Amino acid sequence: MSFELSKKILPVKGIRLGTAASGERYENRDDLLVVEVSEGASSAAVFTRNVFCAAPVIIARRHMETMAPRYLIVNAGNANAGTGIAGEKDCRKICDYLAKEVGWPVEAILPFSTGVIGQLIDTDRIGGAINDCLSALSENNWAAAGRAIMTTDTCLKARSATIEVNGALATVTGIAKGSGMIKPDMATMLAFVATDAAVSPEMVQLICEEAANVSFNRITVDGDTSTNDAFVLMATGARQNKNILKDGDEFRKLAATICMVCTELAKDIVRDGEGATKFVTITVYGEAEEERSRVAYAVAESPLVKTALFASDANWGRILAAVGRSIDRTTRLEDIDINVSGVPLVKNGQPVLSKSSDAIDQLFAQSEIEFSIHLDDGASSTSVWTCDYSYEYIRINAEYRT
Repeated sequence: MSFELSKKILPVKGIRLGTAASGERYENRDDLLVVEVSEGASSAAVFTRNVFCAAPVIIARRHMETMAPRYLIVNAGNANAGTGIAGEKDCRKICDYLAKEVGWPVEAILPFSTGVIGQLIDTDRIGGAINDCLSALSENNWAAAGRAIMTTDTCLKARSATIEVNGALATVTGIAKGSGMIKPDMATMLAFVATDAAVSPEMVQLICEEAANVSFNRITVDGDTSTNDAFVLMATGARQNKNILKDGDEFRKLAATICMVCTELAKDIVRDGEGATKFVTITVYGEAEEERSRVAYAVAESPLVKTALFASDANWGRILAAVGRSIDRTTRLEDIDINVSGVPLVKNGQPVLSKSSDAIDQLFAQSEIEFSIHLDDGASSTSVWTCDYSYEYIRINAEYRT
């Protein structure tokens, strides 16, 4: 299997993007994105499982059940969440604005929003900027699109890869936004990924779900699941390769490439976690998948673990405590091993006494840290990516609405 992660953000044939400044919340920056998807493209999406999901999630789900999307519209700064029936009406109004301009049914429009929860959106401002987005449509606007959807993000999150599919060189490019309120399911973010390979709608749905599960559903910054999460995967077929209709070698190659792009985007979100100074990989080994996942998230979301990481304090007892409150009752302390970046901290439930404690302190001080936790002799593993808690995280969220 040969695919390559590109150092450049590559255009995807059949996808055009345009951005503009609506002024709905931010000044002197683009905050509105329109994505044009070529006719005949296959698309799939997964959304937040938060029961109180935002108006754009409700409308996007309905529209996807009706017809294949031709346009996506995304605004940053106002989540249009917690806004009730009025929020849904406003969301439909924004879709109507775009539908009239492009001459497609309103059901061909998928809306997305990110930002402050509980505030009604200024539909006139959004509507007034749509033509500017359409005028700016270009295959080469992925970077501008990624910046337009940022809120508390501090950097662009965009990734590209190429792979040969049925004799044609296909491109996969994606953008994502997310920095705080990050927790599966979804992973509290927006992500839009596209390929110019030809893939049936059924196969795109399978890839979309698989990619979400191995990437965006494996990250956590603060344990808060958003109201607005969405991940959309689009396959335009513009490369005119033989259409992928079933699982097989070509499907697996393309799926692996898309999963890789999504995983890199997910890791970028964690690295840009609000106020984050450390990128942390937590891998749990054991026989039971549910237990592995439960333990991994207990450690990743422990405020005590996260603050110790920020302080570069090798207080591994906090990790052991998080494991202990999340494992099955039948798991014995004697079976537990904990390592940091390959160095043993706990072996068979006992602390590893070593004169290299300074070396362990230095490992906790690194910007990227890996913890491996063994629950039993099982070789299967589950990995979760997270970050530390810093003073900056508190400041950002204390001042978010101002």
